[in-house]
Amino acid sequence: QVQLVESGGGLAQAGGSLRLSCTASGRISRIHAMGWYRQAPGKQRDLVALISSGGNTNYADSVKGRFTISRDSARNAVDLQMNSLKPEDTAVYFCNLDADVASDTGLWGRRKDSWGRGTQVTVSS
Repeated sequence: QVQLVESGGGLAQAGGSLRLSCTASGRISRIHAMGWYRQAPGKQRDLVALISSGGNTNYADSVKGRFTISRDSARNAVDLQMNSLKPEDTAVYFCNLDADVASDTGLWGRRKDSWGRGTQVTVSS
């Protein structure tokens, strides 16, 4: 019932920049927060950045000062501007939605487990 489509991943050199975008669609009535997570090979999926409906942001310590998350409420979209990239930023980046959504049976409820398919970010040294 909910689709998240990410774009903008790719290859960058250390010190370079990339911008990720994610758009949510489907039966969504209220978005509480949108965020980006990443998962490197053999590691768990970790939070990168989160933005609430009120505009409050939360960043992983490793990306503070380098990454900026922003949200376009009109488009149900969230962007992640990544500057000063490092090789350790290499991972698959996933968009996450925390929202009131309708299930397949038509019941509405808050769900925090809507994910995009992920986009690869590779940073070369």
